[in-house]
Amino acid sequence: MTDKSLDKALDIVSILINGGEIRKDGGSGGLYEEYAKAAEVYDIVNIIMKKLNINIYEYNYGLYITGGEGNRVFGYTNEELRKEIGVKLNRELYMCYFIMYTVMTRFYKAGNISTFTEYIKAEDVIRGTDSLLSHVLEDLKTVFSSDIEEGSFKELALTWEDMPMVITEENALRANRTSKAGFVKLTLNFMVSQGLLLEADGRYYPRDRFKALMENYYDRYKGRLYEILRGGEEDATDK
Repeated sequence: MTDKSLDKALDIVSILINGGEIRKDGGSGGLYEEYAKAAEVYDIVNIIMKKLNINIYEYNYGLYITGGEGNRVFGYTNEELRKEIGVKLNRELYMCYFIMYTVMTRFYKAGNISTFTEYIKAEDVIRGTDSLLSHVLEDLKTVFSSDIEEGSFKELALTWEDMPMVITEENALRANRTSKAGFVKLTLNFMVSQGLLLEADGRYYPRDRFKALMENYYDRYKGRLYEILRGGEEDATDK
């Protein structure tokens, strides 16, 4: 290991964990080239990230990171996420998790990352969530492996089903915890704040960080939620 390689690797790690960007076409293009072409720099960066329990992904000539499972320094606790999103209860937070999953299915039909949608709107997410949770209620006894799992998803589905679309027309586009549209707006606002989506005139476009996570992290860790919902996923994305 050379001092030069170590210095370059530490520069890359430092920029990424402090929220900066490393892209070939950006001000840190030289560091991207070091990561992409210098084997020693690449190896050092990945060793450090593994030790820190951070996942690093390369996408479209850029580098992106996310906290590994259980990472309390670079990830969020439930309490921190509730505050960040603007909800008060864990079940409200889980609703937002589910809506995030729906957002993924709207961009990538049936989990197929090669089938890409340019943008989505809030109403697309509402329809998708309606469809996915309807599937949950229809197949409670066949898709769940435990009573606890069944009860949790049933509560989530019924909570969503009982919610009004909007409270008033004036509040239709406002983020709140009292309507389907409000919950979707809360979730989309959070994803925008995290640099995952870009909002313009009511349309939400995926940013490269979102695509990097989808094509790497999501495909690897989609797990049980995907198993439960895959039967209704095609309906949720094609309607």
